[in-house]
Amino acid sequence: MIGYISDNLLLPILDFFYGLVPSYGLAIIALTVVIRLALFPLSAGSIRNARRMRIAQPVMQKRQAEIKAKYANNPQKQQEELGSLMKEFGSPLSGCLPLLVQMPILFALFATLRGSPFADVPYTLNLKVLPADQIAAVEPKPFNSASHSIFVTSTDHVPVIASLEKGTKLGVGDTETVSLHTKDGSSFASVLSGVENGSSFAPTWSVTKGEGVVSVDQNGAIHAISAGDATVEAKIPGLAARSGFLFIKALGQVGFYTDGAINWDIAILVGGFGITLFLSQILSGMGMPANPQQATANKITPVMITGMFLFFPLPAGVLLYMVIANVFQAIQTFLLTREALPDNLQTILDQQLAAEAKTVTATVTGGSRMPFEPKGKK
Repeated sequence: MIGYISDNLLLPILDFFYGLVPSYGLAIIALTVVIRLALFPLSAGSIRNARRMRIAQPVMQKRQAEIKAKYANNPQKQQEELGSLMKEFGSPLSGCLPLLVQMPILFALFATLRGSPFADVPYTLNLKVLPADQIAAVEPKPFNSASHSIFVTSTDHVPVIASLEKGTKLGVGDTETVSLHTKDGSSFASVLSGVENGSSFAPTWSVTKGEGVVSVDQNGAIHAISAGDATVEAKIPGLAARSGFLFIKALGQVGFYTDGAINWDIAILVGGFGITLFLSQILSGMGMPANPQQATANKITPVMITGMFLFFPLPAGVLLYMVIANVFQAIQTFLLTREALPDNLQTILDQQLAAEAKTVTATVTGGSRMPFEPKGKK
């Protein structure tokens, strides 16, 4: 499903925007905004539910405890009362469904930005080499990799599959050539022959595991040397992997620290992700009673996730998408926090804020008493 969404929805949108403004960086931003707008109703439902549950949770927990205690010996009545409580305030799980519905599209968008044209596309083949006397008993099972859309021009892309006719099990001394081809059976080489400067998209081949087990030449021919496990990788260059945008040196660049040098463009993108994530979390608490546990989580979570992405291998194009998506999420959160609440929840919120204000006033008044001030007359 993810590949289908990417090929038939996201890449056509990407082609459209690149046709308007020939910049892959701007195309990523436009694609991100379009997808976030399309998913606005779903994500808005999740934000609304989270806001309402944050207000209602203390009351719901108290009422649930009372219902369970009152109807401890009547399970049927207990379930009826708990159901009525859910109808009154809503279910905490209702915000999960919109997230689940939008996940395939978000995963497809993520996969699109990690592939061609924004990054080099690897095809990984895990092989098992058996002794010659054992391979005869193995029934050949053809292997086909997942399809990846490869851009051969700024607007033309073809789905490419890597295949092994006899499968991933070879016998010592055997040779098998990997076939890179389109879904209609045309070889990738024939596609490149009809493209200007097509040779620049020729794959490079390498053995990433088991160098003493197999070898591979630059035509994709795999030679089985000895028994064992091995991995062969074909990598097709991404058209825009080395294209820059604003301060980004290359949209396909991966890693905060490579070849002994800091990639400051990656560092800026990761920092921007952390700041926008923190801002979104702060906005989600606007107008809400203070919650020390939530406040701590709002401080720690962005730091942890940002630290992880400093060393998590994501292309710069993906990080650009994540920053733009966070900005959009922050704006959406700000707008929804200004939305009117149902009357029952607004009443509860007013009571919570009044109780909090009373507590703060009492604390300030009590703390301002001078050490020598008498507490009262005897």
